[in-house]
This record gives sequence, structure tokens and C-alpha cells, in this order.
Amino acid sequence: MPRQARLDCPGTLHHVMLRGLARGAIVSDDKDRENLLSRLGEIATATGTAIYAWAILPNHLHLLCRSGPPGLPVFMRRWLTGYALGYNRRHRRIGHLFQNRYKSIVIEEDAYFQELVRYIHLNPLRAGLVDSLRTLARYPWCGHATLLGHRVVPWQDRRAVLAWFGRSEGRALRAYRAYVAAGIPLGRRPDLVGGGLVRSLGGWAAVRAIRPRRPEELADPRILGCGDFVERLLHEAEARQRPRLRPAERARRAAAIIAAACSRAGIPPAEFAAGSRRGAIPTLRAEVAKRLVADLGLSLAEVARRCGVTTSAISRAVRRPGAGKVLSKST
Repeated sequence: MPRQARLDCPGTLHHVMLRGLARGAIVSDDKDRENLLSRLGEIATATGTAIYAWAILPNHLHLLCRSGPPGLPVFMRRWLTGYALGYNRRHRRIGHLFQNRYKSIVIEEDAYFQELVRYIHLNPLRAGLVDSLRTLARYPWCGHATLLGHRVVPWQDRRAVLAWFGRSEGRALRAYRAYVAAGIPLGRRPDLVGGGLVRSLGGWAAVRAIRPRRPEELADPRILGCGDFVERLLHEAEARQRPRLRPAERARRAAAIIAAACSRAGIPPAEFAAGSRRGAIPTLRAEVAKRLVADLGLSLAEVARRCGVTTSAISRAVRRPGAGKVLSKST
């Protein structure tokens, strides 16, 4: 499947993850780390991007941020392009430094802000870069030390984070320390960085819980939040995108998406559009339908016409991740 468009507008909360090419290093020494951080602060300030939590590891990084007026892609491009060029010059290397494009997940703030601050700041401990919370409190390549007041980082919004933990700084710091310590036994949190329904609902336990009663729960791998949050966000994204595309351009892109998907799957486009249920066609049709709705803002009726199935079948396909194994043939 072609990669999905990013979900972003000014003020959106994102968990950003970035890895080195082939899991290689993105920093080789402390000078690289300082360069990466100084550029992060400079570009965040210039673009109005709020930084709440961050951690730099040898071959990847995590960031919890709120996009500013130019948007997340502009911020990330300016930050990473300049750093990668400088890294290559300094280490006399050529080629890409980072693996593909960065991953960004839109966050349901009330449910996951504190969880992600903790998850990101515990990364150096989980990776074995520090051996205890005491050491982590002074570790310079993670935002945890800044929140505790042990390191001054002007571009990290310390006040906004501590406000989640208490009204006074002393109370907030005590609550934050206890909260971080309680997160150590939780280990690596696949529910915070996994994909699809697992990510959107917060883990496999939640997925199993809703299956008997809410099989239509909506999810999206670009979003960490409940079904209602996912649905609202997708509708907002659709509303923003529709005015930018003329009908002819939207139709052209829809045809291109279908043609590319059929080509990769080795399925004749005519058979796809005729409502065939042969082999992998129903699954492919469901995946294409989700893409046409989420990325291009096509109506369910228009997607149904292009996919050769009923509107109700498309509705079920886009609302049930992993569903769509059998779509009703249009009459």
C-alpha cells in the first residue's frame, strides 16, 4: 500500500520517531549530539514548535512536540536536513543518514500526554545507556534532566509538562518522579508505538475487550487515541484536504491509487472494479477504500462506485481495521 499522508495542522500533538539508515548510528559522539540538539532548539524556536519530551539514542530518537504555524513537515525538514549534511561532512560520508521518512503519530492529549513523556524519557534506561533513575536524572541527552531542573534547556517547555503533575513546582516534581519510577516495570510499551487498532485503542487487551461489543471501532496507524478521537481527526483532515483538490485531480489520484495497488497485487483493474471476490481482491479492495476515504476525502458512494461494491460495504471496510474480507458485490 502507498504510504499515507501525514495528519497535521498547527497545534497538533505528535510523537515523532526517527531511526538511522539500516539501524545505523545517527550520532557518533557528544559533538554530534550537541549539534543535533542545538539545531532542534534553533528550528523549534523559529517555527513555534513546542517541545515537551525528547531522547537521543545512538541509532534513533524520540520527540513529543506540538507543531507550530509552518507545520510538522517544515520543522522536521529544516532540522534534519541541516543536521544530516553537517554529519556527513564531519564524518566524511555520503548518502542518507536516516531510515526512510520519520514516523509521526498524532496523540489524544488527555489520555496519553503523561504516558508519552514518561515513555520517551525512560528510553535511555531501557536501552542500557544509564543504569538507574539517579543516573538518568543527570543524563544530558534526554529531556528528563530538564524537567527535574538539573539542566537548563530553554526550548523545552518544562512548565507545560510539570503542569500536568501538580499546581506547584514542588508537588509536580514529586508526582512526576513517582510516575516515572512506576513506569519502569512496564518495560517497552508496544501499545504506545504499535500499529493499527492496537495503537489506537492502547493495547491488545483493549482490542479484545471491544471486539464482542464494538466490532466497528475505528482506528488508524497514524493516531494514538480512542475510536471517537480517531474519527474526529480523520473527518477534520478530510475537510481540510477536500478544498485543495479539484474534482478532476481527485479522480485522477483515485484512479492512480487503484491502478498502483492492482499492479502490485497482480490483479486486473477491471476485475477489481467489477466486484470480484476472488483470492486477495476483497482484502485489497478494503485497503484501497480506506486510502481513498482517508487521503483523498472521497465520499463513500464514490469509493463504492470505483470499487464495484455497495456503499454500506465501503462503510464497514473503512470503520473496521482488518475487516473487509468479504465485500458485498454491487447490484
